[in-house]
Amino acid sequence: MKRLWMLALAVALVLGTGGLATAQDADMDFTSDDGGGSDMDFTDDGGGSTDGGGGDVIDSLAGGDAAQEGPRDRPARTGEAREEIFAVQQIYALRINRVELLPSAAFTLNDPFVSHAALALGLNYWWTNVLAIGVNFLWYEGLESESDLSFYTRRSTRLAVPVSSYQFGLHLNFTYVPLYGKFSMFNEFIFQWDAYIVGGIGLMHTRPVPVVDPEIRNFEYGIRVAFNLGIGIRVFVSRWLAIFGEIRNYMYLEQLEALEVALGDERLSQETWAQPDPAFTNNVTVHLGLTIFLPPEFDYRLPR
Repeated sequence: MKRLWMLALAVALVLGTGGLATAQDADMDFTSDDGGGSDMDFTDDGGGSTDGGGGDVIDSLAGGDAAQEGPRDRPARTGEAREEIFAVQQIYALRINRVELLPSAAFTLNDPFVSHAALALGLNYWWTNVLAIGVNFLWYEGLESESDLSFYTRRSTRLAVPVSSYQFGLHLNFTYVPLYGKFSMFNEFIFQWDAYIVGGIGLMHTRPVPVVDPEIRNFEYGIRVAFNLGIGIRVFVSRWLAIFGEIRNYMYLEQLEALEVALGDERLSQETWAQPDPAFTNNVTVHLGLTIFLPPEFDYRLPR
């Protein structure tokens, strides 16, 4: 009886072991390759394929075959690119190959005895953006006026101050623009400006005004060689219209009336009317006017 019971127990153990192996082969394997029990292999022996996408979700999430191949090769960085970018604003109004008209009013600053007011007109041609050549013409006759200071000085001190009268002036000029920029007004309007130097040579048509012996003496207009030098500033209203102001000194040798009156018949001689040596004269003048550029429009030609 005891032997039969042991035989039945052995048969049951054999059958249980075989059934467990069969179920293990048919379903899943929870064993680790290195003998440990921490890793799991969820592969399906029943026909699931990892290559064809037959339901291996964990392998797909883990990277699949690409994860097993290792990291891909990346191109080595040879160096950092450091490029300097410069932002340069274009000049608001180009002057090159344009004609400039400058109508203005002129007023003398340094002569307290005669006010040499004039109407002036300038014409410049800009062969570069900063250099120009041109002419300006000033008309004085009919606009001058002698101040009361000269009259009261003669009357109170019995001393005459020789003065001159201008008819017109014509000058050849060269202009150079070394500075330009912009400024803001009322935090709303932005104006472009430039500063320039002007100078040249020309002539003035002048004559002495007889104040010592006006009953006898009478002078005719004569030509005087004159040099001029000045500075100015121009504020642009648009690309073809601007307001300008400048101070210019017209320098020349003036023939002045003689302060002494000859006696007898020599009083009538014109050789005694004028001083023997001409006097160096500075006519410091301020010009206020407009600048008109022609043609009004222009095109920027940028490098490709």
